[in-house]
Amino acid sequence: MKTGYLTHSDYDLHITPDGHPEQVDRLNVINERLSKLDFNDLEKILSPMGTYDQVTLCHPREYVDYIKNSCPPVGSVSLDGDTHVNSGSFNAAMRAVGSICEAVDLVVNRKLQNAFCASRPPGHHAEKAKPMGFCLFGTIAIAAKYAMKTHGLSRVAIIDFDVHHGNGTQNLVWDDPNIMFVSSQQIPLWPGTGERHETGAFNNIINYPLNPDVDGQDLIEAYKKEILPKIAEFEPEMLFISAGFDAHVNDPLANLNFTTNDFKILTKLLCKFADTYCKGRVVSTLEGGYDLPSLRECVDAHVKVLMEHAK
Repeated sequence: MKTGYLTHSDYDLHITPDGHPEQVDRLNVINERLSKLDFNDLEKILSPMGTYDQVTLCHPREYVDYIKNSCPPVGSVSLDGDTHVNSGSFNAAMRAVGSICEAVDLVVNRKLQNAFCASRPPGHHAEKAKPMGFCLFGTIAIAAKYAMKTHGLSRVAIIDFDVHHGNGTQNLVWDDPNIMFVSSQQIPLWPGTGERHETGAFNNIINYPLNPDVDGQDLIEAYKKEILPKIAEFEPEMLFISAGFDAHVNDPLANLNFTTNDFKILTKLLCKFADTYCKGRVVSTLEGGYDLPSLRECVDAHVKVLMEHAK
């Protein structure tokens, strides 16, 4: 089986203001890199449009309609200080949902071993009825619930190594005993959540705060000694990765010192875990990462590890 790579040109139509860090160029550099010869074995798939049945696994219908109706026919509208929408934003966000749910279908049905979704806007800051931090819908939480509802999986785990805490994902899975959420993040840093005492209604959440200026070795050791053993006790049947690469030393939005190789090692640890406990089932989706050269390098390393573990 192969690694799937899901993306779509509709993501280009979600336009953010000049100077905004979450720009269409993020996907341009990823798509350019993953079109090279060393990625020929990727199964390239156009992201399908998501459905209301999918997105309402996490969000009220009224909220989905609010996002749709907030998108102006011309120009852009600010939903908060960071989150902007234009005429293409709703379709892009819905296609991001459809993309990751399609990846779930293909991986669970053994058409793919694993998958990476290069989509935007990102999703891990969107709460149940609140857009935040560039995000409109909680894409990865939707996919986790979709995997259980549609395919009958009993337990799944979401791993988030974006430098900013996945407050939206945490909000959406807080009271779900069948979803484990593991998030590592710089603290102090926006959005100001993600302390160790935030453990979920069923002790199903693990937050691992990172002090400014640390490198990736701290987190790598924590995964080996502390985090992966706890995930193993949970016995997930599938792993989801919120793949944010803004902990990189060159990223402008934070103050951690991760290298591309740190992300490579983390991905290897997660894929090896999935091989042992989850039949190799991994679905990853892009979150943050705003220094374009570093983002290109990190996605290159991340996807190559996924490909190495495809059987």
